[in-house]
Formats: sequence, structure tokens, C-alpha cells
Amino acid sequence: MAVLSGGTGGPRAAGSRVAVLGATGCVGRCVAAALAREGHQVLAVARRGRPAVAEHAFASVDVAAVAPGELAGLFARYGVCAVVNATGGWGTTEEEMRYAHITLVDRLLDAVSLMEDRPRLVHLGSIHEYGPVPEPLAIGEDREPGPATTYARTKLAGSELVLEATRSGRVEGLVLRPVNVCGPRTTRASFLGAVVGRLRAAGPADPVTLRVADARRDFVDVRDLADAVVLAVASRATGRAVNIGRGEATSMRELVELLAGAAGLPAGTLRIEDGPIDSKGGGWTLADIRLAGELLGWKPRVPLAEAMRATWAEPADD
Repeated sequence: MAVLSGGTGGPRAAGSRVAVLGATGCVGRCVAAALAREGHQVLAVARRGRPAVAEHAFASVDVAAVAPGELAGLFARYGVCAVVNATGGWGTTEEEMRYAHITLVDRLLDAVSLMEDRPRLVHLGSIHEYGPVPEPLAIGEDREPGPATTYARTKLAGSELVLEATRSGRVEGLVLRPVNVCGPRTTRASFLGAVVGRLRAAGPADPVTLRVADARRDFVDVRDLADAVVLAVASRATGRAVNIGRGEATSMRELVELLAGAAGLPAGTLRIEDGPIDSKGGGWTLADIRLAGELLGWKPRVPLAEAMRATWAEPADD
């Protein structure tokens, strides 16, 4: 049975220390910044440091490789009251994705369980854990997951480890399942990030031809996602998966056209062709985000056109 509230820690007040795993990535950087704006102290955890997290305390750690006791000791030394797992895993092999999505989560849960004062855990899963759904269905949290790709299967396995631990009382926290992310510093491993890279590399006399799937997907700005994480850190809710999205399905062609408009490209610079492209999910995604509003008081605020402007103006530096 899902637990809506409880736990021994209570809401995390401003000024508490929050560890952000994957703090140098697109999502992690934005989450760390949002937590800091709310008055939290941030422990940025990543394998390699970057100037973007220089204002935070930093620990260079491969969470999937470190012993749980060592990780627990790190959290205890810094007085960590909550942990956000914003690590990414865009590997190409099953071994890479199992390491990033399952081994890492297993180590993290072991570490948190060892601590006398156990920090709250907010884990970022993926909407793709539900698997393909038929149009026009909105994906609710009560949908039985049916992942169809290695990425989605391993992400689901990691999220289920967290949900099992929270529901058994081993740890306290939530799983957030965001839709596709856009906005500042969108990773180049994503479709939109790759499009930005191609458009920026093209010369004025070199038109770019893009193959765009006949698909409609839900996208959320990373700043909206970061706001949801901040609310999840402060919440008392535990043992639940919560969808985070705009609650709108937008055609991929429209997204690319919005991005091209934000870039101010001359006419003829971009040519769009219909055709299949690789995807971590299906051709249709639409998140039912009512639970996020009810449980966290969250709703998306950044318009899609503004998200595309930020996607172009602040490209990834990975």
C-alpha cells in the first residue's frame, strides 16, 4: 500500500544540507541551483567537478563504485538531511545502463540505510518506465509499467528498488518520473540537444536536413523539474511515484520549428523530413500530472516557447 505521509525526518527546512548526485549534469546543476535559492546548503556529488558547481561543497565520487559505508560516512560528515539522485545514464550498452540505473541505486540505498539519521531520498526516474502507450491516453501513476527498451527497463528497476525501500520503511522519500527534459543546457545525448549541436555547427551556406519522427511527446523545462524536486525534498510524502511533465503532447516537428525560431535561422537553413528516429520511449507520451499538484503543490510554469529559447541560448557544455 502506498504511504502518503509520515517518516521520522519531517520537511527539510531551508538551511539544511542536501546532497545532489549527478550535480554537474543538466538536471543536477539546475536542481542544485534551485535548492540553493531556497536557502539549502548543497553537497554536489559527481565523478568530476566543473565550474558550474564551484559555489557548492563538492565531492568527487562514483556512487556506483564506492562502498556504501564510505558513502554513508560522506553524507554524515556533511550533515546531509536529504539526497537527490539526479544521475543520468545515457549509455549504449545494457551493462552501462545497469551500472548507472541499478547498481548505483542499490549502493545508494545501502548507504542511506546504514545511517543513524537517515536522509530523505528523492530519486529521478523516467516517464519511459511505463512503456509505450496508445494515443490519446494520459499516463497516470496507477498504470502498470511495461518498459520496452533497455533504458526504460533499467530505469524502472532502479525506481522499483527505491519504491520498495520507501514502502518497507527502510528509507523515506519519493520517485519522480519526469517526461523528456528541455531548457538550459539540455544534454547533447538527447534529441533536442543533438539538434542544437547540429544547427550551431552549420554554416550560413550549409542547410541542415533533420529527420523528425511523426510523434507527439510531453516535454518539461528543467527549471520546472528542479522546482518539483525542491518541493519533493521538503514534502513529508513517501512511498510514491509522481509524474512530472507539462501535461501536453507536442509534435516533434513543432518543437523543432520553435527551436529554429528561437535560433533566428535564415529561411532555408533548416529542412525537416519525416522519418523514424531512435527513441527511449514510444511515439506518444502525455503525463497525467494531477498527483504532482495534489501531493506537492507543483505545476509547470515555463511556456514551451521560452523553454526552446533557453535550449538554444544555453547549450550543454558536456
